[in-house]
Amino acid sequence: MVKGFKFCISIFCLLGLMACQRGETATGEAEEAAPVRYEYGLPVDSFRIDTFTVREGQTLGGILRDLGATSQQINRVSVLPSDQLDVRTIRAGKTYYALYRADSTEQATLRYWIYLPDRRHATILHLTDTPHVEFAEKPLVIQERCAEVVIESSLWNAMVGNGLPVELALELSEIYAWTIDFFALQKGDSIRVCYDEQYVDDARIGIGRIYACHFYHGGKWQPAYWLDLTDSVSGKVLCRGYFDEEGKSLRKAFLKAPLNYKRISSHFSYARKHPVFKIVRPHTGVDYAAPAGTPVVSIGDGTVIEKGYKGQGGNTVKIRHNSTYTTAYLHLSRYAQGLQVGQHVSQGQLIGYVGATGAATGPHLDFRVWKNGTPIDPLKMESPPVEPVPAQYKPQLDSIVALYNSKL
Repeated sequence: MVKGFKFCISIFCLLGLMACQRGETATGEAEEAAPVRYEYGLPVDSFRIDTFTVREGQTLGGILRDLGATSQQINRVSVLPSDQLDVRTIRAGKTYYALYRADSTEQATLRYWIYLPDRRHATILHLTDTPHVEFAEKPLVIQERCAEVVIESSLWNAMVGNGLPVELALELSEIYAWTIDFFALQKGDSIRVCYDEQYVDDARIGIGRIYACHFYHGGKWQPAYWLDLTDSVSGKVLCRGYFDEEGKSLRKAFLKAPLNYKRISSHFSYARKHPVFKIVRPHTGVDYAAPAGTPVVSIGDGTVIEKGYKGQGGNTVKIRHNSTYTTAYLHLSRYAQGLQVGQHVSQGQLIGYVGATGAATGPHLDFRVWKNGTPIDPLKMESPPVEPVPAQYKPQLDSIVALYNSKL
């Protein structure tokens, strides 16, 4: 009786399976098949998926071994070229998935290893007879948003306190780097801004372009509008950058400062008592006090004409920007990787890090500027603006101004 019972159940299951394959239930009613769910190009419902986090000190070989990969699989993975799988990019704290599928013996076999360097991208390791790697990314959803904030203490706190991305503070400081001193912001300053927010799976992952901003500081509004015109045939950039309503560029020839500093510890002077040698001597630069390791950037486009240890100045980089201006950055702890004499550098490009090499009592940057070969006070240097919007493109700017003024 027991065997007969099992046989009946088997026949019933088979009939039910056949009905399901026809899209019908056991009662004969039509039923839609459940849609197959894909993630990273894989039918994930067909696998058992375990989620892990990379631990400090873990290697890919060790991870795969812990997940049950065979020695043969691990050996084949180890010889994959680095352009397919660069194990040096695997970081502690990042998420990875292990996808298993049961074989004919009901034993779970590791089929895929998926590493997520961020929310959007994935590296998919196929652990088949011939291991190989694929790269996948989830679709990026862009939403334009306009917001207004009032500064109570700092630009950073204003963003956080109003639920806005902190990346906005960084981008705004770049846009207004040549026109606003962000160390002198006052309570009551305010910002109106229109920008793109980026989403993956309904989670905000960052921001895109800032299209327009009105920044109230120093008792006046300072507008900025993004204009990007490119020839559709040649691909040549006709006009690109942030401009005010009149078409003047917000970008000046030089940044106001080459680093984020805590304070100015020494000003430009021809009669300063040296903190190390205790004698009065000229100090034709500005000392910016900052923690050791603070990034130092070039204040403008130019060419590196000196790089090396310069006695009392310690590790030094000197940059010629044009026929008029030259700048130098002293007491660096180290240089930017790959920086060489003769190399062209761009405005804002990393050139080194704050240190205390040479004759220095503590970490700081001694920043110097020469105009036509004569030292000048960096804090009093006038920085001429770059080219304004050409007259033939002013109508395009005017339409952008009108659009975003209505939104802001």
